[in-house]
Amino acid sequence: MATIAQDPPRVRVGDTRFFLVMAFVMAAIDVAGFSLNLAAGRSSFAVPIIFHVHAFVFFGWIALYLAQNLLADTGSMALHRRLGWVALLWMPLMVVLGTVMTVLSVQRGAPFFFDVREFLFSNPLQLLLFGGLVGAALTMRRQTGWHRRLMYCGMAILTGPGLGRLLPMPLFMPHAWWATVVAVLILPLIGAFADWRRAGRVHPAWLWGIGMLLGMQLASDTIAFSPVGTAIARSVTAGTAGGHRPITPAFP
Repeated sequence: MATIAQDPPRVRVGDTRFFLVMAFVMAAIDVAGFSLNLAAGRSSFAVPIIFHVHAFVFFGWIALYLAQNLLADTGSMALHRRLGWVALLWMPLMVVLGTVMTVLSVQRGAPFFFDVREFLFSNPLQLLLFGGLVGAALTMRRQTGWHRRLMYCGMAILTGPGLGRLLPMPLFMPHAWWATVVAVLILPLIGAFADWRRAGRVHPAWLWGIGMLLGMQLASDTIAFSPVGTAIARSVTAGTAGGHRPITPAFP
């Protein structure tokens, strides 16, 4: 009777521990990538203030994503839902800031292993996809399976800059951008495999996330490498430091 009278241990709902672990993995990718750049002298804190604002906003999202997964894992759902409103307001700011930073980056000189056109168009479109995935996840917050997987796919997109700083990008020229895309896709594929291993089936949210990321990249390349895309890229970089580098990937 004493055993029966005890409160039963809390049982985790679904697979929250997997999403918590992967949240830390994705956060570690970005932290490691930017830390490596600083340690190697490829970047510094001596940059215009907007770069610092951009870093604060994007790493703020990473902290928010970690906090939300911790709250879900510990069952603190009331606070988890309240913080969800912060995500709703934070996400549009990221899309706008990321787009502005993309333009500034190509004007300062995009990384030599990327095509300027691909860099200029893919970054904003990936951010729009991030916003779309997060928005869909928030509208489907009562459907936990869809919600957490769509949020995961959105977060996976944000690991692109970290992965691009960790991988030996010059070795992948002239397809360095696609090397980053493939690396990002590994993350939702891990999620799909975890589903299959745990439940014997793959949740359709993974297929939507992977398919939309591939589709968005193909659409971005179609625009970027068109005559109009080339003209826009040349116009954006004209008269700036970025205008002096080849528009295609090339060693300096």
